[in-house]
Amino acid sequence: MKKQSYISNSVIEQLSIGVLVFNNEDCLVYINNAAEELLDISERKAIGVSADKLIVTPSFDILNGFELCRARGSKLTEHLLSFNSLIGVKRTISLSMTPVLAESEAENTVLVELFDFNHYSQVDHDREIQSQNELATDMLRGLAHEIKNPLGGIRGAAQLLSKELNGEYSDYIHVIIEEADRLRNLVDRMLGSSVLPNHQETNIHVILERVRQLVEAEVDDKIKIQVDYDPSIPEFMADKDQLIQAILNIVRNAVQAIKDGGVITLRTRVHRNMTIAGETSKLAVKIDVIDDGPGVPEDMLTKIFYPLVTGKADGTGLGLSIAQTNVHRHNGIIEVNSQPGETVFSTILPLERKYG
Repeated sequence: MKKQSYISNSVIEQLSIGVLVFNNEDCLVYINNAAEELLDISERKAIGVSADKLIVTPSFDILNGFELCRARGSKLTEHLLSFNSLIGVKRTISLSMTPVLAESEAENTVLVELFDFNHYSQVDHDREIQSQNELATDMLRGLAHEIKNPLGGIRGAAQLLSKELNGEYSDYIHVIIEEADRLRNLVDRMLGSSVLPNHQETNIHVILERVRQLVEAEVDDKIKIQVDYDPSIPEFMADKDQLIQAILNIVRNAVQAIKDGGVITLRTRVHRNMTIAGETSKLAVKIDVIDDGPGVPEDMLTKIFYPLVTGKADGTGLGLSIAQTNVHRHNGIIEVNSQPGETVFSTILPLERKYG
């Protein structure tokens, strides 16, 4: 059964909440765009499938829920259910089911609404991080001025001293100059690029292929990079170099997580009616960087995007912070979901022509 033959109002297709309708045999007869994306299944494959095959949650039997819902004739809601999509993506959802009573019992259907709790909680968390990062950046800019001025003086004095000593103690003077340059570069990296994005027509897969080539040149055969691209994603306005840097930093972070060997997957999908930084975008691209490493420690999940925060002994804590800054400049967000064996960094970018 086609969508418009069952639901003629196209407004439902614009909702960010997943909407499904099941018949009296608990088989799907309607699914909107948001539900397709949440369940990771197309309408063509989903129609006619039983509810317990589409919505699999370990703590809630949806068929029993349908029976109770119809018997009571009232709405039934379950919050914060652990849910695995058909391709294995783990989410936390809220589910509501409402009986749609008809004159004939054979026509009694159930309307199901699905709400992706993970995404909206991540949006709130991302706003908080962005606000704190902006405050930290303002503080760092003031601190950078106070640091770089004396560093310049130290470097200049070392150069003059080198001339006065006619090459004597040149090794020590060289160390002073190198360390002054290293500290200056560290301060510059902490602040990130001050160059505004140069928006041009861009293909996301050109960006990802460039990242893949760069990383494959850096890693050995123990680390495999595989791709799962959606070829239907249209071109959009973006700064190619800044997005390459953002995705490259995320992929390099994944490489560090599986440095002893593993698989990294680059996946792209189109999403409709996504809420990004408080605004709803009709069309967005989601870029997932997935690794099968040990996962991000729980105490690091809330702070991995902060500058200079790292869980690695040899890390600087700047890679993910710079990635997030570059993504924010494109009005996008980065989400992270992690557990042992699977960590997913999702970069979500609006495809509308907005300039940041």
